[in-house]
Amino acid sequence: MIGIHPYVAFRGNCREAIDFYKQALGAEEVYAQTYGDSPMSEMGEADAIMHCTIKVGDTNIMMCDDFHSPNFTTGGNISLAIGMNEVDRAKEVFANLSDGGNVTMPLDKTFWAEAFGMVTDKFGINWMVNCDAPQTETEKAAA
Repeated sequence: MIGIHPYVAFRGNCREAIDFYKQALGAEEVYAQTYGDSPMSEMGEADAIMHCTIKVGDTNIMMCDDFHSPNFTTGGNISLAIGMNEVDRAKEVFANLSDGGNVTMPLDKTFWAEAFGMVTDKFGINWMVNCDAPQTETEKAAA
C-alpha cells in the first residue's frame, strides 16, 4: 500500500477553497485541472475543478467540485488533523482557518499538547490543529 490521502469534495467552490488553503496553510498547488480542460467536459461547469492536489507540509490533499453525488454533505464525521511543533505557527494557522468559519474548540493548552483546537472552516471542512508539547532534554536524547 502506498498510503491514504484525503479527498475533499466541494459544491462548485473548489477554486476558492484552493486559494484559501494556499493562504491559510501555506499550501502548494501541485496540480489542478478543470472539467473544461478535460475529456470529461460534459460532466461539470467548464471552470469547475475536476481534480486538484495541494501539498500541506508532507501531506497531499486531493480536492474537486462534485456535482453528481446525490447525498452530498460537507464535513460529516471526518476531520483533517494538522500536526505542528511551533505554537506561534499553530496560532496563525488556527486563526486563518477560523476566518469565516466556526470554532468548535478554541486553541488552548491541553494535557497532551501545547496547543489544540478544532474549527469548521467557511467551506464546512472540520480541522483539528495540534501542536505538540515541547520535548524535555531526556525525551530528545531518547528520540
